[in-house]
Amino acid sequence: MAENFRQTDILEIAQTEGRVSVDDLAERFNISVQTIRKDLSELADSGQLKRVHGGAILPSGVTNIGYDERRELNRAAKTRIAKRCAADIPDNASIFLNIGTSTEAVARELLTHRNLMVVTNNMNIAQILSANPDCEVIVAGGTLRRSDGGLTGPLTVQMIQAFKFDYAVIGCSALDQDGDILDFDIQEVGVSQAIIDRSRERFLVADTTKFTRPAPVRIASLKDLTRFYTDAQPAMGALEKCMRWGTEVVVA
Repeated sequence: MAENFRQTDILEIAQTEGRVSVDDLAERFNISVQTIRKDLSELADSGQLKRVHGGAILPSGVTNIGYDERRELNRAAKTRIAKRCAADIPDNASIFLNIGTSTEAVARELLTHRNLMVVTNNMNIAQILSANPDCEVIVAGGTLRRSDGGLTGPLTVQMIQAFKFDYAVIGCSALDQDGDILDFDIQEVGVSQAIIDRSRERFLVADTTKFTRPAPVRIASLKDLTRFYTDAQPAMGALEKCMRWGTEVVVA
């Protein structure tokens, strides 16, 4: 019974922080690394975690994890990233914010900005920014995705193409070592590509949990962006590519 409780706690830590390490868990629970490795192996065998060198991460593949779970995943880091990103967005600007828990965090940090026009395909963001009387909120049409309040599809893309935004703030599901920005939903990817194409400054907000997750559909490359906001320095290879491409990396 004690092992079951401990494994439940391990899962909660993984869902909050994105990954767990053997050494950290052994110290937290004051037990041997061998016992922790056994716990992680059992959780991996049941499909609840995926083993990686030195620990485990949340499993991923061709489907995303639930939206409520994603809200809690690395929440403190997302808040830091959002504050830093919002600080670089001036008053009197037009912005597109797309679907995602990281872009929702940015929306919360824009509540005191003045004279903004925000276009979004995220019903949650529209609701958040409705509390800012100095923000005009425009919701892009499209097909409602009930799982996360997102609007996607050809109608969304068509509406985006009527604008030229000062800033685009986008999230993603994963980042790979080549610097490619990835997602799970091909309809959402089409929307993100349209946003990038119709914006003068293009910001990505993505915490480090995205560095270790795969996703099947390519949105764009980091070289297509102006700035990349994250909570820890990416691997040296990705950092060198950003420097070569002229994409600024901002660590919050």
